[in-house]
Order: sequence, then structure tokens, then C-alpha cells
Amino acid sequence: MVLEDKMILNGEPDEEEEEEEEEEEDMVDPLEVVREKCTQSEHCVHARERLEACESRVGSRSATSEDCTEELFDFLHARDHCVAHKVFQSVK
Repeated sequence: MVLEDKMILNGEPDEEEEEEEEEEEDMVDPLEVVREKCTQSEHCVHARERLEACESRVGSRSATSEDCTEELFDFLHARDHCVAHKVFQSVK
């Protein structure tokens, strides 16, 4: 309630509140950083290539019952396996 009173009286947001908003924008999720690094690892690159080949093969056909579920799961498994070993090192 006090903060709202200050904002109403001053007509401007509190300086501390602006600093907090700036700090929040700078925060980066460590999981996303580790996932990006793992996506570029050798094992994940091969799984991603197989997924992309499947997607292009399925996309080029007008009628097919094939989907790329297996290739997608293989890629996600490879990436998450890599992430599992690295993510806790970056968390404090």
C-alpha cells in the first residue's frame, strides 16, 4: 500500500522498482544455455541430422503414414542425456 501511495503522489515508478525490472531482464535460464551447448555436441548433431532428413523426406511426400516421432525422441534423448550431466554444474 505504501508503494502505491508513493507512485500516486510522485506519478512515477520508484527507482528501486526500475532497477529490479532491469535485473530480471538480464537473467538467463541456465537450462537453456546448457541445452544450446548440448545441441551442438557430436552425438546430438548426428541425431538432429537424422531428424532433419526424416522431416524433409516426409515433407516431400504428399501422402505418407510415416512420421518422425522416433527420430525426434532420439534427438531429445541425446540432448537431455548431455544436459543431465552438465546442468547442475551451472546451478549454484
